[in-house]
Amino acid sequence: MWSGRVSPVFDVAKRLVVADIEDGREARREEADIDETDLARRVERVAELGVEVLICGAISIPLETMLLSAGVRVIPHTCGSAEEVLRAFASGRFTDAAFLMPGCCGRRRRGRRRGGQRRLDTLGNPP
Repeated sequence: MWSGRVSPVFDVAKRLVVADIEDGREARREEADIDETDLARRVERVAELGVEVLICGAISIPLETMLLSAGVRVIPHTCGSAEEVLRAFASGRFTDAAFLMPGCCGRRRRGRRRGGQRRLDTLGNPP
């Protein structure tokens, strides 16, 4: 989190909001320091916190891959108020377009191929 907003780059974010969602509502919330600079240690810290889904701004491909390997679903390229993003996600109203970072062509896209964009789901699998 950065000044109440989703941090623009997760790789260097210093705080993480961890919320438990039950029945479409936030049941519990805590803020945690994540000041680890080593990618492997950052992934360990996220896992220690019990994070199942990470909603973040930009994220490097190596860090995203490591988080996915650790069983964390990553929803990258998100911007906006942390409160609004969390509320929308908890209620099932979270959409790609509503919180997509400016300049990002799609939350799940990684690279191009001839003939247009290659779409990937959040786990990196083609649809």
